Amino acid sequence: MSRYEITFARSARRELEALETPLVARVWARIQALGGQPRPPGCRKVQGEEDVWRIRVGDYRVLYENKDAARVVDIVAVRHRRDVYR
Repeated sequence: MSRYEITFARSARRELEALETPLVARVWARIQALGGQPRPPGCRKVQGEEDVWRIRVGDYRVLYENKDAARVVDIVAVRHRRDVYR
């Protein structure tokens, strides 16, 4: 099985860079894992969105679009759980 390419929305990259260093390492490891398994155990589809999924990393959520035909995982947002669904 070939890997998925991981791309970032510009806003999602800024959100990731704004996090504290230890948290960035944890989130980055989970994002990289999406390249091999775009729907890992525990991921959920975001209600009301066409093809947006989320994974949990502590109190933070990573929202991403999974484009199977192009084999791309596009990171849409990296936010605290209280802010992510607004």
